Amino acid sequence: MLRNFIDRIKPNFEKGGKWGFLHSTFEAFETFLFVPNEVTRKGSHVRDAMDMKRTMIVVVLALIPCLLFGTYNVGRMHFDALGEAAGFWRMFGFGALKVLPMLVVSYVVGLGIEFIFAQVRGHQVNEGFLVSGLLIPMICPPDVPLWMLAVATAFAVLIGKEVFGGTGMNIWNPALLARAFLFFAYPSQMSGDSVWVADAVSGPTALSMFASGNMASVPSTSDLYWGFVPGSVGETSAFCILLGAFILLWTGIGSFRIMFSVLIGGALMVWTARLTGATDATIAQHLLSGGFLFGMVFMATDPVTSAQTRCGKLIYGFLLGVMAMLIRICNPAYPEGMMLAILLMNTFAPLIDYGVVNQNIRRRRKRQLKAEVAR
Repeated sequence: MLRNFIDRIKPNFEKGGKWGFLHSTFEAFETFLFVPNEVTRKGSHVRDAMDMKRTMIVVVLALIPCLLFGTYNVGRMHFDALGEAAGFWRMFGFGALKVLPMLVVSYVVGLGIEFIFAQVRGHQVNEGFLVSGLLIPMICPPDVPLWMLAVATAFAVLIGKEVFGGTGMNIWNPALLARAFLFFAYPSQMSGDSVWVADAVSGPTALSMFASGNMASVPSTSDLYWGFVPGSVGETSAFCILLGAFILLWTGIGSFRIMFSVLIGGALMVWTARLTGATDATIAQHLLSGGFLFGMVFMATDPVTSAQTRCGKLIYGFLLGVMAMLIRICNPAYPEGMMLAILLMNTFAPLIDYGVVNQNIRRRRKRQLKAEVAR
């Protein structure tokens, strides 16, 4: 029925039709519901079952465990901070009242801008914001004002994507640009203890404890792993993040090289800092705290803004992990370093690939010269 209805009204949205100027908008809704029925007629192409829509949907599915747990944890942290007893559904319901408006604002603002640009340019609406629109609320505090979230989302889409040409052309991760905009434009809403527990109830994070040297109050490794700690909506549960990582790796969408090298770089930096006495927290505590794992799995692996070559991915990930922990440990005023580390390495990813490719070219030339001399 749905397919027949769309086919019946489709001519009105074609070129020359009554609503032809809305073709890109109609096409966006049609391809969201159904796989495009267009095929190439000439040229050679690599053909498989994956397209951008399927790729984005898999990433969204990988994020769902973090979103659901984060929604519950927002309510749990709120009632724990107040010292009130509450059941699972009351906690989840309170969290949903905080998280769902954030999701609505993110998608309405972001997709609205994407649709407007598609209409003006006469281009198709890309599926990239399906993931960005979900990531933005998940990396923000649960108590961030919705108008600030709307402004940050607009900044991320306009400055982070559209000025560079849209999805696939952006230099930096759009979700992290929104977070960076909030952090630097409204620091009081993105720092301190109270912003991480809904309704501004004080709840210090593990990272703030690391920075202050208050190791006696640091949550247990078990709580850090399962996520029963204050923090951004989707960043607290290492278990849910690793479940998402398994989905991305199993489907071949996430890069194992980047995830592995980020983990090694971060662990090595913490190990070095512990040798010099720069931090008292263990490697496990640092890896399980803040947004390190979430950034490693869902944002460092962004295929648009990360390195593309195999060797480049290892270099990119390793330096990213080192920089994240270096910023976190050496700058007590900014205990979370993953955001700046990813944006910094996004900037240098093309340079890393350039160096790797040119090194490969030089090696091939040397092999060719040796072969010619041998003849």
